[in-house]
Parts: sequence; structure tokens; C-alpha cells
Amino acid sequence: MSYDIIGDIHGCVATLERLLEQLGYTRDADGVYSHAERRVIFLGDFIDRGPQQREVLALVRAMTDAGTALAVMGNHEFNAIAFATPDQARGGYLRAHSSKNLRQHQVFLDAYADDPAAYADTIEWFKTLPMWLDLGDLRVIHACWDAEIIDRLGTPELTDAVLHAACEYGSWEYEATMTILKGREIPLPDGHMFHDKDGNARHDIRIRWWDRSARTYAHAFLGPENARTHIPDDEIAGDHLIDYSHQEPPVFLGHYWMEGIPEPLAPNIACLDYSVARPGGKLVAYRWDGEHALARDKFLAVERVEQ
Repeated sequence: MSYDIIGDIHGCVATLERLLEQLGYTRDADGVYSHAERRVIFLGDFIDRGPQQREVLALVRAMTDAGTALAVMGNHEFNAIAFATPDQARGGYLRAHSSKNLRQHQVFLDAYADDPAAYADTIEWFKTLPMWLDLGDLRVIHACWDAEIIDRLGTPELTDAVLHAACEYGSWEYEATMTILKGREIPLPDGHMFHDKDGNARHDIRIRWWDRSARTYAHAFLGPENARTHIPDDEIAGDHLIDYSHQEPPVFLGHYWMEGIPEPLAPNIACLDYSVARPGGKLVAYRWDGEHALARDKFLAVERVEQ
């Protein structure tokens, strides 16, 4: 089977439609996109930021229901589940309804403000999304393939027990879900920080978790280039990396808001999130046909369609 793996969409349905058309998918009378010889795999983060939340979800769900696509969970879907789930032990919700979290989810919440039944149904659908896919010769996960975590979790399904435990800061489930859905992070040395794309102060950095040559904070940093000047070039103490050898199957990631021309991060690792929700961003796919070594000419990108 040949797959077209598509990065984070964040409510940008017109851009997704253009990408699917360029990939050779056609839409039937029921609105379902399909291809005679290929299937799509979506990398999650369907919601938040962009203006057409429900339209994106309608398109994606139609394809997954029809079997023309597969999908994994992104951290934004996980956050939405936790935001909607009451915390029976402490009151409130598993993800606090703080001003910061409300700002992050507001576009998604507004889309369903007059339709609580559809909102509840959407949250239930999010719960059906696996946290990873291992298809033998191909792997898909939103942020970080950590074999030890995956083995310990045992199943890619987000169970109620894991969901509740993952919202307990300091639990192994918290560390596990944060790693596979948000990436490996390490604290910066004392006195160092930077601001992320949303203006939040960050004292931890996401890192190039597969890169054995990344021995300093600046080299290991995986994030917006305009923040790199705030990252020290000091050597990192301790073992901060994850072993993912070049002999492992190709793995595709979203999540990281990459910039520039899409290309592999390593011979068998590719990120397909190129900031579509940001002005000037792109929606990116990789056309996978069974190859182990990923190629730059297999990426296809479309510029963000303003809506």
C-alpha cells in the first residue's frame, strides 16, 4: 500500500482540499476524498488556530469512516479531550479551564458553541484516535517515537485510565503521553528562557531526540528559528536522546512547526508540520511508496490558502 502522510491541519480546510487535489484525490457525491491506488494518513492536530474547525473534522472523519484515510491523535486532540472531561477526584476538569487554555481552544469551542451534541460527539471521536500507528514498514506518531514508552503503554488506544493518569503531573503516564504527543523536552540551564510562537515563556526546549550529534542546547533545540539566539550553546549533561537507528522503519511526525523547504530530518525520519496556521505557512504531505530511505523529492507542499 502507498500512503500520502499529511501534517498538522489546524482548521485550514481550504488548504487541505487543495493539497488533496494536488495529490490526485477526487471527491465523490458524498463529499469523500479518495484515490484509486493510495490512502492518506493524517498526523493529528486537526483543531485550534484556523477558522474552519468543523469543516476539517467533517472531511477527515468522512475519509476515515470510508477507509480512504487513517489518522493518529495530536496533542491538540488530547488537550481537547482533557478539557472536556470532568475531574471526578478534584473537581473541575482534567485540563484546567484557565485563561491560557481557553485562548488556545477558543476557536474550536466557538465552532460548537450552539451545538453541544456535536461537540460531545467530536470529543468521543477524538478518543477513538490511536496515539501511534505501526504498520510494519512504516510508523506514524505525532511527535516522538519512544519504543520504551510505547512498549509500556502497550496499546495505542487512549484508555480512560491512561487519560486520567496522564493528567496527573509527575506520573509516568503524564511523561509518556507528553513525550509521544509533544516531544522530548529538557530544561534549559538556570537563567535561560525563550518565548514560544504564542508568546508564552518557556524554560524547557523540545529537542532533536534522534540526533546523536546534538550535544549542546543550541544544536539540540527543535523550534522556531527566531528563538534560537536565546538558547545557550552549552553542552547538555546526561542522556537526553532516544535511540532510533537508521535501520528502524521510517517514522513520520507532525507537531514541530518547521520552516523552510521540507526535507527529511534523518534518513528515516520526517516531520510534516510546516506551520500551515501561520501566515506564510504550508501544508505538507509525503508520498510514501515503500522506501526505507526518505527522499526530498517525495514531499509535496501547498501554500496556506487564506480564508
